Amino acid sequence: MSSIKEKFNQISPSEFFYSNRDLAGFSNPTRSLYTAVREFVENALDACDQKGILPDVHLSIKPVHPDKSDPQAYILTVKDNGPGVDAHHIPLAFGTVLYGSKFGLKQARGMFGLGATMAILYGQITTNKPVTVKSSSDGKIQNQFEILLDIQKNKPVILKHTTKEVSKKGLSVSICLEGDYSKAGAKIRDYVYETSLITPYASITFDDPKGEKFVHSRFVKDIPPPPTIIRPHPHGIDVERIRRMIVESQFDIPVIDDVMIEKVRKDLGLSKQNLAFTAIMSKAKKKWKTLSRQIRVVIALMSFLKMDFEKLSKIRIEDLDVPNKKLYYWDFGDSQSKSVDMDPESDYYKQLTNTVQGEPLTTFLTKRFQRIGPSTAVKFAEFAKFKPERRMGTLSNEELVHLSDSLQKFEDFMAPDSSCLAPLGESPLEKGIKKFFNPDFVAVIQRPASAYSGFPFIVEMGIAYGGDIKAGGPHVYRYANRIPLLYDEGSDVVVKVVKETDWGRYKVKGEPPFIIVSHICSTRIPYKTAGKENVADRQEIERELKLGLQYLSRKLAAFMSKKGQAEMAKKRANLYAKYIPLIAEFCTELAGKKSQPNFKKLLEEEFPADKNNSETDNNEAPLDDNEEQTEENEENE
Repeated sequence: MSSIKEKFNQISPSEFFYSNRDLAGFSNPTRSLYTAVREFVENALDACDQKGILPDVHLSIKPVHPDKSDPQAYILTVKDNGPGVDAHHIPLAFGTVLYGSKFGLKQARGMFGLGATMAILYGQITTNKPVTVKSSSDGKIQNQFEILLDIQKNKPVILKHTTKEVSKKGLSVSICLEGDYSKAGAKIRDYVYETSLITPYASITFDDPKGEKFVHSRFVKDIPPPPTIIRPHPHGIDVERIRRMIVESQFDIPVIDDVMIEKVRKDLGLSKQNLAFTAIMSKAKKKWKTLSRQIRVVIALMSFLKMDFEKLSKIRIEDLDVPNKKLYYWDFGDSQSKSVDMDPESDYYKQLTNTVQGEPLTTFLTKRFQRIGPSTAVKFAEFAKFKPERRMGTLSNEELVHLSDSLQKFEDFMAPDSSCLAPLGESPLEKGIKKFFNPDFVAVIQRPASAYSGFPFIVEMGIAYGGDIKAGGPHVYRYANRIPLLYDEGSDVVVKVVKETDWGRYKVKGEPPFIIVSHICSTRIPYKTAGKENVADRQEIERELKLGLQYLSRKLAAFMSKKGQAEMAKKRANLYAKYIPLIAEFCTELAGKKSQPNFKKLLEEEFPADKNNSETDNNEAPLDDNEEQTEENEENE
């Protein structure tokens, strides 16, 4: 019986997403057309946000063959007035999976720059057409590319590159993809409509396949300040991230070429002298305190190699093996690898080992994480049972795991910095709700910044009643980092919180006309899937949503209470207005009088026109016991 040897292969990121494109929301022609629209529009808005530009975004979807039935090929084009993309970045940005500018820890609509490339990849898979990118980053020259993606190599294939003169900056991306607009159209129109609500400072125009134009003009002229990149918070870290941070913190062994040797000679004052090895080391010892770290490392290497500048120019450093105390180098003269032993008692040994072993723990914490000062770093080292001066490069795998666990358990770290977040704000959110729903009542709230797993987040919510809102509420509008979430609402944390609310307590009964708008902004939205449609019910996020909704619900209850009182007073007024004239007439006849009493004055005194509006907006419904306790706890915190 012969055994078959199993073969192992590595696939590229683009090949992985080609085989698993449903993970990113490209599961069928309907969902794929909607997702592609979303990704391109969000990229356009993000680009404008980062540069503080009031966005003008134009979206168009045109059928390749108008007479064909769905699903069919559509040309999707999104243009913006943003900063554009430099020509040398375009091939990689639009022809490589997992290449982009969204990997920093800051708030952005997209997380990885993955979705737009996935849309391009989906278009190529379904129609075999390239993506067309037109970009001007200087407002003078526009670069136009036609690009295909080499799926197996995850590399761009440039089919065409031309330039022309233009008069403004901006980016245009156009792809041909298989879609089903007859089924996706309603969602796409809803997406554009809801995006303009949460991005009131943007003008968005949509030309649909039937030739109809949907225009949503900006009605707010102040753009929120762009989010900033911040360092990670220790509560949001894991072992792999620590490993990468250690590598980033380590000082690379400098390349010793002719340029470097000349720099060493200059810093030692030996530009015009050819000294022997011993004389060079003597000179270096005298000037040690004035030398840069890079030069000190070269001198330390020379001390173990025992070479002068001429010999040093004929080798290449290969490796520094600290555990075995060996220095490996390649000798070009003999064409072979050689090694020398390093004396741990040498004054230069510490210089080299510190170089490859990275920073001390306390320095690592204060430089690489946000809001950790020297005293907190020392306290943490004591808590985690590490020496503060311990070099990060010397930690074993077990010690790295212990460090990661300790970082997440230590409670004396300051709360995450929320300066990286860019919430919309209460006033623009209220203006958006009033413009789109024309309600009889509206209230909004922006909760204080909070955090889950070391990632800062802010919850903004609005509630509105009556006006142009249709019955059957509450209708929930969900947003995350200004992205409308239109699918998979059943398992979303916002919907869960709304469903668990006892609306009868707030005088809301039946299926009234009211809406709830929820916006979560964070450096890392905990989406349940790569399709970015529903938010996981993290305990901290759920708590902030509940507190926000309780506040708004009490405002609504106060309005409903006054509304009920006004309706009752109106009914009573109508009742009295109907019967008092009859009573007056009967009494006049009974008394044998000719003129009736002035009953109109009685009605005016008892039911003045403005009586029901005399109460202030501060008359809120009383809290129940649970809400009182929740608010008391919140104040204590």
